[in-house]
Amino acid sequence: MPKNLITSLIILLFVASSCANTRDSISRGLSGKKKVSSDEFLVQKKDPLIMPPDYDSLPTPTEIKEAQKEISNFEKKLQKSVTEDSSSSASSTEESILKQIQNN
Repeated sequence: MPKNLITSLIILLFVASSCANTRDSISRGLSGKKKVSSDEFLVQKKDPLIMPPDYDSLPTPTEIKEAQKEISNFEKKLQKSVTEDSSSSASSTEESILKQIQNN
């Protein structure tokens, strides 16, 4: 019987100590103190929503799509010119050197 009593006391102490701030929460509960918090009914007044100053100058979705197409076309042309330059860079360099030699 004493073993059961000791075991139950150990379990009770473990459960009581696992709660955060046990002594403080028990004393607050018994004394009737209220938790200090902000007033949930206090509403701060905020400025009303306004339209941005350049709202009329924002692009429409069709203008955005056209701009994206132009950018993609430019990127394709740029990619083509880069690949052409890289494949013929040695020959074009040689040709430019030969032209400069011939001119002198």
